[in-house]
Amino acid sequence: MATQIVMDHTGDTRHYFDAKDAQALAKAEERFKELTRDGFTAAVRNAAGDVSRVRSFDPTAEETLFFPRLVGG
Repeated sequence: MATQIVMDHTGDTRHYFDAKDAQALAKAEERFKELTRDGFTAAVRNAAGDVSRVRSFDPTAEETLFFPRLVGG
């Protein structure tokens, strides 16, 4: 089961989906596009624990983390 974790001011929301289910995969890809369009940064963690920023949906990623753009003042 793959996971998309969306961080915001209230904590996090987790969206689980089966990457083998075409409908669930399409919904996850749409969520990815919406969040990145809204300014969220997406990152994936590989099996070794290394994290890297991604700019396009990766259907093989086990975990994708979305965090909002930081606003300074």
